Amino acid sequence: MEQKKLGFGCMRLPLTDPEDQKSIDLEQMCRMTDTFLEKGFTYFDTAYMYHDYASETAVREALVKRHPRDSYTLATKLPMAMITEEEAMERIFGEQLEKCGVDYFDYYLLHCLNDANYRMVEKLDAFGFISKKKEEGRIRKIGFSYHDNAVLLDEILEAHPETEFVQLQLNYLDWDSVNIQSRECYEVCKKHGKPVIVMEPVKGGTLAAVPEAAEELMKFYAPDASPASWAVRFAASQPDVMMVLSGMSNYDQLLDNTSYMAGFVPLNEEEMGIIQKVTEIINSSIAIPCTGCQYCVEGCPKEIPIPKYFALYNAYKQFGDQSNSVFYYKNHEGKSGLAGDCVECGQCESHCPQHLTIIDYMKQVSELFDK
Repeated sequence: MEQKKLGFGCMRLPLTDPEDQKSIDLEQMCRMTDTFLEKGFTYFDTAYMYHDYASETAVREALVKRHPRDSYTLATKLPMAMITEEEAMERIFGEQLEKCGVDYFDYYLLHCLNDANYRMVEKLDAFGFISKKKEEGRIRKIGFSYHDNAVLLDEILEAHPETEFVQLQLNYLDWDSVNIQSRECYEVCKKHGKPVIVMEPVKGGTLAAVPEAAEELMKFYAPDASPASWAVRFAASQPDVMMVLSGMSNYDQLLDNTSYMAGFVPLNEEEMGIIQKVTEIINSSIAIPCTGCQYCVEGCPKEIPIPKYFALYNAYKQFGDQSNSVFYYKNHEGKSGLAGDCVECGQCESHCPQHLTIIDYMKQVSELFDK
C-alpha cells in the first residue's frame, strides 16, 4: 500500500497518570488510532522498551485487535542495549510477536545502534538473526535505528548492504549539530541508497514550544500553522525521507499533525530561511537539549528521573519562578533520587542518544534546586 509520510510513534502515548509510563490511556489511544487510519495514514512504530515495556501491548489492544492486518504497517525493534547473548534475541522476538498480537512485523529494527551496541550486534550476528526472520516470513523489511556519528554509520552500511532502511534522529535543530550530525548521517544514507525514517522530528516536544521570538516569525508567515508543523514538514521535505514519526500524546496533536500531512507540501525556500532564523533563536535559549527519551533512566542506581529534572531546569531558565519548577522538583523528594544524589557512575551518558554530558548537567540542576 502507498503510505502517507506521517507515522504514529508509540513512545509518547497519552497517559492517565503522568508519573506512570505504564498508565496508557487506552480509550484515547483507540480514538487516535481510529482517526489516524480514517485519514489515510498507516504506519505505527513501537519498541520493546517504550512506556516501561507496555507500548507493544497497547498497540495490540488499540490497533491489532481492532483493525484488519492489511490496513496498517507495524514496526518494532530488538533492544540491543539490553542483549548480551544469542538466546535473548529469539526469546525477545517471540515475546514481541505475542505482545503485539501479530504473525509478522512489516518493519523490524535493531534498536539504537551506536559504537557500543554495534559491537554487540556484530558479536551476536544480530543482522543474521533478523535476516533469518525475514526469510521465515516473520519480517517484511529489516533496518536499524541509529544514534552515533556519520563515520560509523557509513561503516555499518558498507558491512551490511542487506539493510533496507535506516531510522535517524533528524530535525532542523540537529541538522548541523556536531553531536547528532543529522545532515551528515542523512547524506550517508543517501550515498548508500537507503531510505530514511525520521525519529524525533520535534525533538521530544522542544520544537513544539519554541521561544516567543521564534514563534512570531512562524506566525507572521503562516498564522494557522503550529510550530510542530514546521518541524515535521522540515523532516518530511528531505527527498530521501520515506516516513516521519511523531510521538503524539493526545488527540489534538494527532489532529494537528494529520491536518497538514494529509496533503503534504514540502517547505519552500522562504520557509527554509525562516527555519534557519528560528534555529538560531532556539540555540540561544535552550539550557539542556534533552528530548525526554528516558533511555538514561533505566539502571540509574539512585533512581533519578533525569529527563524530568532537565525539563524543570529548562523551564526555570526560560520562565523563572513562573514555571513553578522548584515546587515540582521538591515533589520528588522522598519518592526518587534528587539531582544531588548522582554518584557519577556514567551509565546514563553511555545510553544517551543525544550524547549529553549528563553528569555535568546534573550538577547544574542540583546547584539550582537542591538549596
